[in-house]
Amino acid sequence: MNKTISDIAQMAGVAKSTVSRFLNGGSVSEDTRQKIERIIKQYNYVPNTFAQSLKAKKTSIIGTVVPRLDSFATSQTLIGIDEELRSNQYQMLIANTSQDMQREIDAIYDFARQKVSGIILLAAEVTEAHLKAVEDIRIPVLLVGQQHEQLHSLVHNDDQAGYEMGKYVVEQGHRKIVYMGVSEKDRAVGVYRKQGFQRAIAECGGCEVKYYETSFKMSEAIITAEAIITAEAIITAEAILKEITPTIIVGATDNIALGVMKIAFSNKIRIPQDLSVTGFGGYDITEMIHPTLTTVKYHYLQAGKVAANHIIRLVKGESVEERTTLDVELIPRESVDKL
Repeated sequence: MNKTISDIAQMAGVAKSTVSRFLNGGSVSEDTRQKIERIIKQYNYVPNTFAQSLKAKKTSIIGTVVPRLDSFATSQTLIGIDEELRSNQYQMLIANTSQDMQREIDAIYDFARQKVSGIILLAAEVTEAHLKAVEDIRIPVLLVGQQHEQLHSLVHNDDQAGYEMGKYVVEQGHRKIVYMGVSEKDRAVGVYRKQGFQRAIAECGGCEVKYYETSFKMSEAIITAEAIITAEAIITAEAILKEITPTIIVGATDNIALGVMKIAFSNKIRIPQDLSVTGFGGYDITEMIHPTLTTVKYHYLQAGKVAANHIIRLVKGESVEERTTLDVELIPRESVDKL
């Protein structure tokens, strides 16, 4: 049977508060310290740090709300958060919302009830419900991956990423282009990344670009890519293809680009000889496949570490810049042909 603090105190002949003080690094006499240590070792007692935190006025727990766990970006960000929190004696709780907006809002309130010290929120969209929840709970919240003027935010430079990719595409001689983006509800990927790309295209002039919308899921990106490449799934795609036969497809994420590559291979379209492909993200898999994928690398691990550092500073009442922007890096590889 697991021993409790009360059991340890009774066996040591001291008050329960003395054991708690010992466990929390407080001052106790040498004789008392030795007795408590001997009993803890004898019974392999492990303190319930979570229960201790719930009783405390201030906890060492940070809640992290994520839209999905099966994502390279999310997993790398979480690793960075966890490493930095641990090095500062904090713990992380994770709430996975499976891209359900209501579950995201509920998670914010749930974490507040569990008395976490702060919340890191990886949201695809910031709504009035998010803002109300943050105002209601009155604990520090850091937004990662998106930005909002009412919240401390940590973002990747999506506009610059889009611009660098657009510049690279036209420098390689491509003028007939398809861009596969995502919903503009996601401001970072759906708006800023695309706007940066459009800015580079506008500076070049003479380009024919068609914009499509798909989702972050590779399975749905594959369906959209098939419609574009084969013109069989969507009637409008057939009409568009009469106007433009793309030499390159730019996916707004690496997952979208990988979906394009899968359909191209299925249709015996050679990459990059027949069709060039690019993505955004810098996922590990992009340098393992053949041909390797041209992409813009996002430093997700670093983002996690910076996010953890910022939320700790906010919890301690220290100042943190309202918005922090992380640099990105264009990585040219084999999937783009120079025309």
